[in-house]
Amino acid sequence: MGGWQIAPRLLLLLIASFVLQIWAADPLFYESFDEAFEGRWIVSEKEDYKGVWKHSKSEGHEDYGLLVSEKARKYAIVKELDEPVTLKDGTVVLQSEVRLQNGLECGGAYLKYLRPQEAGWIPKAFDNESPYTIMFGPDKCGSTNKVHFILKHKNPKSGKFIEHHLKYPPSVPSDKLTHVYTAVLKPDNELKILIDGEEKKKANFLSADDFEPALIPPKTIPDPDDKKPEDWDERPKIPDPDAVKPDDWDEDAPPEIEDEDAVKPEGWLDDEPEEIDDPEATKPEDWDDEEDGEWEAPKIDNPKCEAAPGCGEWTRPMKKNPAYKGKWHAPLIDNPNYKGIWKPQEIPNPDYFELDKPDFEPIASIGIEIWTMQDGILFDNILIASDEKLAESYREKSWKPKYEVEKEKQKAEEAAAGISDGLSGFQKKVFDGLYKIADIPFLGAYKIKIIDIIEKGEKQPNLTIGVLVSVVVVIATVITKILFGGKKPAAPARPTTETKSDAATEADAPGSSAEKEEENEKEEDASAPRPRRSTRRET
Repeated sequence: MGGWQIAPRLLLLLIASFVLQIWAADPLFYESFDEAFEGRWIVSEKEDYKGVWKHSKSEGHEDYGLLVSEKARKYAIVKELDEPVTLKDGTVVLQSEVRLQNGLECGGAYLKYLRPQEAGWIPKAFDNESPYTIMFGPDKCGSTNKVHFILKHKNPKSGKFIEHHLKYPPSVPSDKLTHVYTAVLKPDNELKILIDGEEKKKANFLSADDFEPALIPPKTIPDPDDKKPEDWDERPKIPDPDAVKPDDWDEDAPPEIEDEDAVKPEGWLDDEPEEIDDPEATKPEDWDDEEDGEWEAPKIDNPKCEAAPGCGEWTRPMKKNPAYKGKWHAPLIDNPNYKGIWKPQEIPNPDYFELDKPDFEPIASIGIEIWTMQDGILFDNILIASDEKLAESYREKSWKPKYEVEKEKQKAEEAAAGISDGLSGFQKKVFDGLYKIADIPFLGAYKIKIIDIIEKGEKQPNLTIGVLVSVVVVIATVITKILFGGKKPAAPARPTTETKSDAATEADAPGSSAEKEEENEKEEDASAPRPRRSTRRET
């Protein structure tokens, strides 16, 4: 009898356990856009947001999504959750799919997870001022190319909400395929950013190395009321007050003088001009002297000068002046009054606080508020979950089949166009490694440039070695600047030489600005249309 009494209890426990597992596996929020969004999502009625949202199929699929249908518009749409999602306890996963069907040159494709709004707020009033807890998703325009993760966190001392941006976020895939973006918020303060299920970034919410500004303010700050004393001397070197200009120092001597020892080369053609009228040129039949002025034949180089040392009036060449010393300056000596670079004293930060974990505001609504120059942006499968495995299952079920179809179609199109997308195993490892290099913090200022080089290389695998060299050059440049500073030490002034001035020598150096300007001028001249009457006189 005792056994029969225990059995129902075990059965109830098993049923309860099964129900709990099912409940735990349910998403906190999920939007597939299989059905029309009207009535469930509210389009902003604010005047700035004229972009039209559409319920549309993803190109090449039967799957529907929320479509940005017009170019150069602002868009805003919001969905209020049945119950707010708390971010303070346990793991929370934010996931959504975005497909840039027409590419993305300038615009955002991110989601805003809104905190509870003030009393009286209505979804139709949703705009860029509506406060959010987290902003997450791709954004690309100009030098911006990142998968944003921004947290708005309330300072418990000041009561102000501060935007904290993830440092060195991953870049946005540059193709037109469907990609799934995942942010995993862990109870141990860890944040993971995944693209297509692959971890691209790991950070800690409380680390000053991972967020800008840091969630925990500094303990001390510069005293805003501290002022630099008037007698504070920051000059490490000063002109020697006891130095006297030498008596033989001539500040008026010119840098160059005529070379008195120079002799006119034998065979110099004094009476021959360097240029002559083109003997083969003829006056155009439609030339009108009254309208166009007196016609003159175009000039060509005098062929007689080619065999001679020179033509025209001969003048002595210039040479550096041995007496030239330039403007005299007193030599520099150590400043006896030097006190170093002044800094205000540090005082306790009135806004400082200690924190064990972020005090996240709950998510009450999900909104898309963007400005974009591109149409064809498709949002789909927006998910909030408390289980990473559940988010993974949604990727496998909803995203991966579409991505595989799109990838195969892309391969077929590139093959038809004679483009090889096939990165060899070695090449794929190389490019994967380069993407990781682009995420190194000290290369942050050059990340966009490096990513552009890598993406071009992926499209043309035969350029792998060239891409490697280019990235190495960028890294070497950064290291050089870090070690030696961004500026070259100033060279002492030198007089010009007989054959070529220093300025001319510098201009002739490979890659110099003068050479680039000259090349630009040549390119402009080559591309500019030739005037119909190049020999017309100015009147």
